[in-house]
This record gives sequence, structure tokens and C-alpha cells, in this order.
Amino acid sequence: MSKSTWVFLVIIIMMLAFKFYMGRRSPEQVNSMQEAISSGGLLLDVRSPGEFSGHHLEGALNIPVGELGSRLNELGDKERAIVVYCASGARSKAASQMLIQKGYTSVFDLGSWRNWGK
Repeated sequence: MSKSTWVFLVIIIMMLAFKFYMGRRSPEQVNSMQEAISSGGLLLDVRSPGEFSGHHLEGALNIPVGELGSRLNELGDKERAIVVYCASGARSKAASQMLIQKGYTSVFDLGSWRNWGK
């Protein structure tokens, strides 16, 4: 392989590793989010309906991130804890930031739904 191919592969591997690392949550963070849900918080899945129907966390509400701004009334009280998740963490981050900007005061970004089982 040429040198430029190797450089390209190394960059791709580094980007994937960074994305994987950034999407992880500590056991303490996940425990805090699970406690918030146990205390009446809302699990919010911001993936597409197709992704949601394939797998979702029990009790989650599905509002795709692109529809969230027009469906805020479905979330309830702005002080209610909301744990947001998606597939990799990018959409949950965007949705969490939007909720905070809209005045929601207890927003948790789970990142990937896979973090929930830790």
C-alpha cells in the first residue's frame, strides 16, 4: 500500500476510536440517569421510527430529533428529568442541547442506547 493509503487508514481508525470513546458513559453517569428515570423521568429516543421499532429501551418515547422542536408539548414539565439517547450519540447530543436551550432543566445525554445496560 502507498504511504497516502496508510495515512488515510490511520486517520479513519483514529476518528472511529475517538467517536467510540466520546460516546461512552461511566457507570456512575448511567446509574444517575437510571435513578432519574426510576423517579419519574422520561426516556427519549430521538432515532427514526424504523430504528425505534427495531430496538428501543423499555418505556421510551420516540420523537425523531428532526421533529423534536415541534413536539416539545409531548415531554411534559420542563423540570422533569429527560434522558435522551440515539444510536451513536450525535443525535442525542443535538437533542439535549436543544432541550436545554428551550428551558428544560434536567437533561441527561445517554448517547448510545447501548450505554444503558452497563
